[in-house]
Amino acid sequence: MLGFVLDNSTQSALNGTMEAQVRHLPLTLSIAAVERDTGLSKDTLRVWERRYGFPRPTRDAIGERAYPLDQVERLRVVKRLLDAGHRPGRVVALPHAALCQLADSTVGQPRQAVLAGLGAGELRHLVSLLRQHETEAVRRLLSLQLARLGVRGFVVDVIAPLNQAIGDAWMRGELEVFEEHLYSELVQAALRQALTAIPPPAGPDAPRVLLTTLPGEPHGLGLLMAEAILALEGCTCLSLGVQTPVLETAKAALALRADVVALGFAGSLGLKQVLDSLGELRAALPRNVQIWAGGNAPGLQRRPLDGVHLIDSLNQIPEALTDHRRGAAT
Repeated sequence: MLGFVLDNSTQSALNGTMEAQVRHLPLTLSIAAVERDTGLSKDTLRVWERRYGFPRPTRDAIGERAYPLDQVERLRVVKRLLDAGHRPGRVVALPHAALCQLADSTVGQPRQAVLAGLGAGELRHLVSLLRQHETEAVRRLLSLQLARLGVRGFVVDVIAPLNQAIGDAWMRGELEVFEEHLYSELVQAALRQALTAIPPPAGPDAPRVLLTTLPGEPHGLGLLMAEAILALEGCTCLSLGVQTPVLETAKAALALRADVVALGFAGSLGLKQVLDSLGELRAALPRNVQIWAGGNAPGLQRRPLDGVHLIDSLNQIPEALTDHRRGAAT
């Protein structure tokens, strides 16, 4: 076996050359990675590229889109602003400094007032624990709040404002993406545990509600929160998880005899995609099957669809169910 040994000066020179090459490698993410990171669908990214001139991906060795990390960071801020109700046309093309300034104003005093119901100190403590990666402490505090307030209070008075606090901290750059994902997993685990403690609905006339999201909408936490409230209201909940194709959702609704199809939105989809998908779903279902659209879908407020009921908050679910039961009884 042949071998050779480099002297120190030669080895140092080689190491220096390799380090320089690594430093000059462009740091980019694929479009699939950007979709997972930001929650913005591939179709949305491509449409923005054509319509607004941003993002501006490069191309990798095989011609696929490659997104520089500074653009990914800017897309994260854009996504948070969309979640806060801003329109894509007003924010996507803004420079990074203007986006950050708008984000700072968006997460100011009006949102802090919403958090006062839980206790701003408790919220800050939970966010701090998450930043320190004290996952067991976060899990214990969530379990304590669940035991203290019950499922409804836990969802409405703890998780809803906590989601907002986590989103605001992320927008200010205080949380990493993986920390936000960690939070989501901890909360979903607590909610799934809570769902097992809710007794099944009594009687055969309980409303049957199918829950899912449209393709390109990967966020399922809001859907799980809605499921908890629906279960407390005596519904039979049938969850398909997230990103179910439209026609498959229609097939499931018919096969499972759903009275309501509840769709969750977190601002990941463009208005045209939302309207087209909802129109396709409405056409595929009989009129006696209601469609509810809940969460962050601000475009639907401006352009409501016939046959699609908007749910602006979790507190509207009991009223929507009352209306449904009245309609079913007539």
